[in-house]
Amino acid sequence: MKTYSLLIFDWDGTLMDSAAHITLCMRNAIALTAAEPRSDGQIRNIIGLGLDEAVYHLYPQASPSLIRQIVDEYRQEFLVRTTHGSELFAGAREALHGLAAQGYQLAVATGKSRRGLDKVLAETGLDALFPITRCADETRSKPHPQMLDEILTDCDTAVRDALMIGDSIYDLQMAQAIGMDSLAVTYGVHGLERLLQHQPRGYVDNVAAIPAWLTQQQVTE
Repeated sequence: MKTYSLLIFDWDGTLMDSAAHITLCMRNAIALTAAEPRSDGQIRNIIGLGLDEAVYHLYPQASPSLIRQIVDEYRQEFLVRTTHGSELFAGAREALHGLAAQGYQLAVATGKSRRGLDKVLAETGLDALFPITRCADETRSKPHPQMLDEILTDCDTAVRDALMIGDSIYDLQMAQAIGMDSLAVTYGVHGLERLLQHQPRGYVDNVAAIPAWLTQQQVTE
């Protein structure tokens, strides 16, 4: 028997190699507002949060109007101005189709906006695999667990039967807050040492290893 019936994936840094693109868009947005620059490391650290929360973390002393300006410029950069996007991590597409074929329910819990997630789901052709998704602009941002709670309700699944899979501490904190098991991936924005502080059930070093990790849980329990 499967240990989990529902697999909830983060998107950026877990399924899609988008950190560089997000960082570039945020750098450009900051420059357009003439705000004080932030390093690439500082920007990468907030990937996974909702956009408003992310900008606030970068500028905790800023006025609401400046935060709104940066948010608006970022949206234009990401959705309109930049012509190059991001690619799925190698093996992600195959892993997802394989998991769906095994009977797992698949869902997405992301810091992206609804418009942003719908865009990349359509571009990658993966929208049919994820009938249930939650975005930061339609519920509370990570690490608050509301989006997980809503996904569980929509999927009619108990928390013990679901697994959160993500690359950031915000993903793991969100799972911890609701009592859900999590699987950390080490190839995204936060390093293994930080991820392990939030007690994931395990970790993998590439997306293609997720199916084998799940099979191992079935064997050992």
